[in-house]
Amino acid sequence: MDDIKTLFGKKIKELRIKKRLSQEELAEKIDIAERNLSKIECGKSFIRAEKIGRLAEVLGVSPKDLFDFEHQKNISAIREELIDEIKSNDKNLRLLYQLYKIIK
Repeated sequence: MDDIKTLFGKKIKELRIKKRLSQEELAEKIDIAERNLSKIECGKSFIRAEKIGRLAEVLGVSPKDLFDFEHQKNISAIREELIDEIKSNDKNLRLLYQLYKIIK
């Protein structure tokens, strides 16, 4: 699994693109250099703690949301989690099957 800096950077980039902001625009709004934002998005650097609240505000999320990386799990981890659940829980197996039939 990716480290927290990489996951955080991916999340920031995803939210920035969703808000249709360039790196330059976001960097300006949170008062950091564009090159620093680029390093953050690449997972090579981390944002200073005092900037997290402003970053969340500009991106329209809560600070907690900036650290929600669940959807970024790699496919192998998702597959393994689902297989484990299928093997161990018949009730959830039925629900998973119903969901599968709906989206199929």
